[in-house]
Amino acid sequence: MELFYNFPLLSSLAAIFFAQFVKVPIQFIATKKWDWSLVTSTGGMPSSHSAAVTALSTGVALDHGLDSSIFAISAVFAIITMFDATGVRRHAGEQATVLNQLVLDFNRFVEEAKVWPQQAEKEKQKKLKELLGHQPIEVFFGGLTGIVLSLCLYFIFVMA
Repeated sequence: MELFYNFPLLSSLAAIFFAQFVKVPIQFIATKKWDWSLVTSTGGMPSSHSAAVTALSTGVALDHGLDSSIFAISAVFAIITMFDATGVRRHAGEQATVLNQLVLDFNRFVEEAKVWPQQAEKEKQKKLKELLGHQPIEVFFGGLTGIVLSLCLYFIFVMA
């Protein structure tokens, strides 16, 4: 039952759920289309990964202080996670975009050269997930979301 009193863990989980859910109305404002699949997808504004790790670090800082070893560990973990979100994962998403275009071009060529009446359309086009990483602004706002949410939860539930 002590798990339910672990503030850094609970604030991190709350930050993930909040960041994932808020993607839907943000996307609606930008495109005027509701896309509820964003609740379970990677990428997008804000970064739930960044929200989670900054909420974790903020929670650890509030529980153990900025001079604690556990805060140092969580802060470095947050930095690595956020760097990865804008670096490796973002570039993998950009490569997926190029590969998907190559697949489309190849499929168009094959369709012109040969007809595939016996295969389902779904089998012809297998797309790679392109929205893997984040723009730096998405990571920034994800991080800010985690810090602000964690501070709010701390003052509401722990300080009360």
